[in-house]
Amino acid sequence: MTLKSLLTASVIAATLSSGAALAAPANYKIDMAHTSAVFNINHLGFSTMFGRFGKLDGTLMLDADNIENSSIKMVIDTESVTTFHEKRDEHLRSPDFFNAAEFSEMTFESSKITKTGDNTATLEGDLTLLGVTKPVVLDMTINKIGPHPFTKAPMAGFSASGTIKRSDFGMGYGLPAIGDEVSLHLDLEAAPE
Repeated sequence: MTLKSLLTASVIAATLSSGAALAAPANYKIDMAHTSAVFNINHLGFSTMFGRFGKLDGTLMLDADNIENSSIKMVIDTESVTTFHEKRDEHLRSPDFFNAAEFSEMTFESSKITKTGDNTATLEGDLTLLGVTKPVVLDMTINKIGPHPFTKAPMAGFSASGTIKRSDFGMGYGLPAIGDEVSLHLDLEAAPE
C-alpha cells in the first residue's frame, strides 16, 4: 500500500468513526423553555376549551439513525394545569378532575416507536393519570434533528398528538355534557445531557 492510499484510508476511517460517534444513541434532556403540552375538550357542545401544563420534565433516548430505537419518558405536574381562567383552573385541580393534591404527576413512558414516513412515526406508550395506567398511541412528527442554528449544539424537535378518553382514567365528572374525548398535543425540543 502506498503512502497516499494509507493516508486516504486513514482519513476515511477517521471520518466514518467520528460520524458514528455523532450519530450514536444519546440521552437528551427536554428543554422546558421550548416545550409545551396542551389539550382541548368539548364544553357542553357550545365550544372547545383549551388548556396547557406549565411544568413538565423528561428525557429522550435518541437514536437519530434509527428513530425506532429511541424512547421518551415525561412527567407532567398536574398542579400546573392552566386554562387562563383562575376559577376553572382551581376546579380542574380538584378531585373532580386531576385531583392534583393526591396525584401530583401524570407520566408518559414510550414502549414502541414505528416509523411511518421520512419524518413521521407512531409513538406508543403508557399514560398514567389519577393512578390509572393505560396504553395510548400518538402520531409523531420529527420536526428536526441537527445543530442549533445559534449555538451549533445538537438539538432535536418533535411534535406528537392523539386523543384519549378521560373516563378511561376514572375522570368522569360532568359526562356526557363535558366531553369525554380529550385531544392532546405535545411539542418538544431536547438537547444532549
